[in-house]
Amino acid sequence: MNKKKIFILVGVAILLIAITVVSRSKKPKDAQIFTKVQKGEFEVLVAVTGELEAMNKENIIAPPELMSDMVRVYQVKIQDLIPEGSVVDSGEYVATLDKTDITTRLREVQDDLDRQKSNYIKTQLDTTIQLRDLRDQIQNLGYDREEKQIALDQSKYEPPATIRQAQIALDKAKRDYENSKKNYKLKVRQADANMRDAEFNMRRPERRIEEINKVMDKFVITAPKRGMLIYAKERRGDKRKVGSTVSAWDNTVATLPDLSVMISKTYVSEIDINQIKVGQKVRLGVDAFPDKKYTGEVIKVSNVGEQMQGSDTKVFEVIIRINGSDPVLRPYMTTSNSVVINKFKDVTYIPIDAIHNEDSIPFVYKKDGVKQIVLLGTMNDNQVIIEKGLKSGEDIYLGTPEKPEKFKKEGQELIPLIKAKEAKRKKEKEEMERQKEKEERAKREIKMQQPGGSPQGGVPQRNGGPSGPRNMGGRGGRG
Repeated sequence: MNKKKIFILVGVAILLIAITVVSRSKKPKDAQIFTKVQKGEFEVLVAVTGELEAMNKENIIAPPELMSDMVRVYQVKIQDLIPEGSVVDSGEYVATLDKTDITTRLREVQDDLDRQKSNYIKTQLDTTIQLRDLRDQIQNLGYDREEKQIALDQSKYEPPATIRQAQIALDKAKRDYENSKKNYKLKVRQADANMRDAEFNMRRPERRIEEINKVMDKFVITAPKRGMLIYAKERRGDKRKVGSTVSAWDNTVATLPDLSVMISKTYVSEIDINQIKVGQKVRLGVDAFPDKKYTGEVIKVSNVGEQMQGSDTKVFEVIIRINGSDPVLRPYMTTSNSVVINKFKDVTYIPIDAIHNEDSIPFVYKKDGVKQIVLLGTMNDNQVIIEKGLKSGEDIYLGTPEKPEKFKKEGQELIPLIKAKEAKRKKEKEEMERQKEKEERAKREIKMQQPGGSPQGGVPQRNGGPSGPRNMGGRGGRG
């Protein structure tokens, strides 16, 4: 019985192997893939990655008075911060700033106030003593004048020379007395000025202490209105958090975005920026919600480029406004943006994978055995317009067919057109490069004429430039 089962199993296995071999032998060695030449609307796109932001937002800031002449605290750390995404109402607690630096500044100003108070008292005492001495001096000079007058009266019986000497002595005493009175008036005015200076120097730290205390009260930050809290970004792209430093020049701690109108901020490479224009339509996707699709419009294209950190690549900021609103969208979500830079209606096009080249002459393999030369037009990431050489509905190979040498070449009359178009393209490219070089040379000359200019010229890297989008301008359109 066991032997019979074994024979049956062996027979079934042999039968399965035979079926597999036969089925494989019936399949073609290399399955060929065909596609049809299409005709219709053709879009040229520039694909870029962006980041969502609210078009309008309310900034929650550290006290702007930090950098005032009264306070002079230029950096503070965030000591406490509520979680991002929290919904806060107007006046509710948001964050606390570290008071270490401002407390140190307060002690310094208090020490200065103590010194100025001491100086005020000293000036007051010195002035009192000085004016008292001057008054005593005036009184003594008055007595001296009276004595000289008595001496003159008593010398009327003396020789003329003695009388003259007594007169001179009296005149001198009178002059000294009058000069002393005038000097006293000047000293009083000088003393008043010194006291005003001393009082001003004392009042200034008093006002500074008052201002610092007011600013310290603002170190507990509250929400200016109702909204969802989103952490602010620093210049290098990192989000603010506990321990982050807030400066007097960049004092935003967090924001309350208006989520009803969202934008996507992206950076486009200098190669593609000339193709981007305000008003162009955009198709958007959000990485967090791959099944959702959105539309938008370019509303701003920067005229000034920025240098990516750690790279020589120049990029330009582009702002895209998203049409409509969706409550699931949040700031800092990553977006995939396809900017429609050109549209062609009723044109013939095929996949780029179907194009082959021989000595810079493009051609395709047709299903009917023809190796057809074609004149190419504008292309996007996946497809290319065929200006001459193919008709809509024709079948062509996506790859290289078997025995391509047996295909008959046709379309040689297009070769002069192809070469003329390529020559024109090269000439335009060279002209653009010459123009760009001319502009760069002009910039260098202007920089050399400025104070501190150097022959090397160059543009310094901006702090807070783009930290490097994951795709800062995938070329979707090529002509």
